[in-house]
Amino acid sequence: MTTNTMRAISQDVLGGPDVLKVVELPRPEPGLSEILVKVRAAGLNPTDWKHREGGLFLGEPPFVLGWDVAGTVEAVGFGVTLFKPGDEVLGMLPYPHGVGGHAEYVTGPARAFAARPAGVDVVQAGALPLAALTAWQALVDTAQVKAGDRVLVHAAAGGVGHLAVQIAKSRGAYVIGTAGAAKHDFLRGIGVDEPIDYRSTDFAETVREVDVVLDAVGGEYQLRSLRTLRRGGLLVSILPVPFEGLAEEAERLGVRTAMMMVEADHAGMAAIADLAERGLLRAEIAGTFPLEHAAKAHALGDTGRTTGKLVLVN
Repeated sequence: MTTNTMRAISQDVLGGPDVLKVVELPRPEPGLSEILVKVRAAGLNPTDWKHREGGLFLGEPPFVLGWDVAGTVEAVGFGVTLFKPGDEVLGMLPYPHGVGGHAEYVTGPARAFAARPAGVDVVQAGALPLAALTAWQALVDTAQVKAGDRVLVHAAAGGVGHLAVQIAKSRGAYVIGTAGAAKHDFLRGIGVDEPIDYRSTDFAETVREVDVVLDAVGGEYQLRSLRTLRRGGLLVSILPVPFEGLAEEAERLGVRTAMMMVEADHAGMAAIADLAERGLLRAEIAGTFPLEHAAKAHALGDTGRTTGKLVLVN
């Protein structure tokens, strides 16, 4: 029997994890070029706790968070040709206003999704979209990383970072990754050629002749990272607020900078699904939580100490 309502995680005020609650909402219907997805797994990302606490692009609540989605197509809207009911999909809802994946059902543009390969389990599929798409758009679309490039990935054990490492390796790059010493074995396991302990080593003094830096930290890390680049090299920051004086210092050093924000993208999502199917890309799962325990997942994410991704499951 089909119900017209669904459970979702919502909030009425901004604040800590305790503001999150399970609510009953009307089940959405797919509009033009949209699909309705029965959500089976939905990843969490730092942007979720930042929006929960500060509103950011979404403003004041109520709202349902979540941009990562993996699940089953329940219905399709007018004009959809890519999918049909029963198809297994993964995707990133359009950032930031297409939010709503932390629920039992969600609608989104058909072309924000890709088919989930049979060999990629649903938790993996729920963990990958936003973080992997961010890394793909930074390294492939923006930086055009190629075999032999030297790539420095900051926060290399984090959600975006550990997927960026694998994407860079899949393209034949030499990868340098920053993380605490306790995570260096993990970094080597995912392909990092040169782990650096940011607590004991100043990467800006030891790393040189890098082609691409992926900045997932922001602030003065951006400025210091410029010194690691060869002339003509590129810093891509996924935290698109440039540190004071960044453009001037980049010009002085003869290097480039790019501030990017992830975009929903069918072709990129399909490329990520292909890498995952071929065993070249795998999300490290830091923990899974039933939907109703979203607050516990947020509390863990707030620590900033997780390796990989947290995932809600229905």
